[in-house]
Amino acid sequence: MPPQPVQARPVQSQPVPAPQPAAQAQPAELNNPQQPEKQLDLAVDRDPIPTPDVAVPPVSTANAPSVSGPAGEIRKGENGVYTLHEDVDEVLLDCTVIDEKGRPVFDLRKGDFRIWEDGAPQATSSFVHQDQPVSMGILIDNSGSMLDKRSAVNAAAMKLLTESNPRDAAFVVNFNDRAYLDQGFTVDRVALNRGVSHFDSRGTTALYDAVAASADELAHHAKQRKQVLLIITDGADNASRLTLRDAIRRVQGLAGPVVYTIGLLYDSDPKEVLKGRGDLEALSAETGGLAYFPRSLDEVSEIASEVARDIRNQYVVGYHSTKAASLGGYRQVHVEAVSPGHKNLTVRTRRGYYAQSGQKKSMETAGDATSRAAPQSQP
Repeated sequence: MPPQPVQARPVQSQPVPAPQPAAQAQPAELNNPQQPEKQLDLAVDRDPIPTPDVAVPPVSTANAPSVSGPAGEIRKGENGVYTLHEDVDEVLLDCTVIDEKGRPVFDLRKGDFRIWEDGAPQATSSFVHQDQPVSMGILIDNSGSMLDKRSAVNAAAMKLLTESNPRDAAFVVNFNDRAYLDQGFTVDRVALNRGVSHFDSRGTTALYDAVAASADELAHHAKQRKQVLLIITDGADNASRLTLRDAIRRVQGLAGPVVYTIGLLYDSDPKEVLKGRGDLEALSAETGGLAYFPRSLDEVSEIASEVARDIRNQYVVGYHSTKAASLGGYRQVHVEAVSPGHKNLTVRTRRGYYAQSGQKKSMETAGDATSRAAPQSQP
């Protein structure tokens, strides 16, 4: 018997101005900078309920080193916690590296990476390879066609959370023609399981609206620099007020997350498959994530495990752009890795960003701050 409908607080996308892309460099789907930015208004016709008050543990700075150190420097506090001094004018890229056989590569060093911005080479200023906690949004399609898929999808979402860093904080959005925040940011897996289970599959699919609203949720409430969105859907968008271009631009304009997508398109109409696949591939490729298209529900669980592994084993590579951040605009980014021990390495990271100047800040990070030869064991 399917779960009974529950009420949930709608995700409200707050008005955040999106920077205009530079004329000389445009990412995919962003080729119309003159189009006015639409604002989300996800008002609902049912009474909202407050998000469960489960506090995310704040980043402790009691024993953290002073923020007076240079950007990119990592220091160890008395409590054994490392703090990375991040200059927000420094561009930080979350990178996954695979070899010619598609296997992840874990033994690279700072000097193995080559970075270009708008075609100009950049000097690598910082490098970290460790299992860093993330702020994550889980977006699950709640349209009518998902009803018989939700049990397997919900189990896969919880498997992802179980195999993720235990310090990861996540929120849950169920969406159909509206987006509902059924669980706000928390590290409590029991609460997240309740949020995943809050669904009443019906209606249409407003995917773009849900992505933009969830990016806002991350921008305003995430506690970690590293951010992720996981989207699970079985069809193409057919109800959003925003376009795909709007959604991608919203994510990138907010210095947004890596987007992983799972498209359950195996039983969809061929035209919908073509559109849905293109949308999900664009969302993932532009942000450094991956798009998965399982052939059946049986494959979703293993995909969830693969996403968890991918998130936990990324490199963070930083550089200071040779172009002043105050100039603004969209910048295209390309990263390569070359190592004597490997051939034909492929680096997956975001394709670009909107430059914004800011001030130095510090962020907490856990564990060994040096490069390592193998991924850390998972708890």
